[in-house]
Amino acid sequence: MAYNKKNKLKRIIDIQQTYLEHNRNHGSTAQWVFENKIKPIYHISRSTFYDYLSVNAKLELKKLEKAEQNMI
Repeated sequence: MAYNKKNKLKRIIDIQQTYLEHNRNHGSTAQWVFENKIKPIYHISRSTFYDYLSVNAKLELKKLEKAEQNMI
């Protein structure tokens, strides 16, 4: 589980990059990527995996970092 939103977004980005790497380069299905690459490492459910794929995490992380800079 993530300790804060920034760590959660970084984790989502890692999962999305893993998915894209195996889907684009190897032609693997989402189910295969989840079962063989994501689940053993991150221990998340399939529904969470699909939720993470639908998040625009890079944009949200940029917004969060910008907001943190404005607070300083």
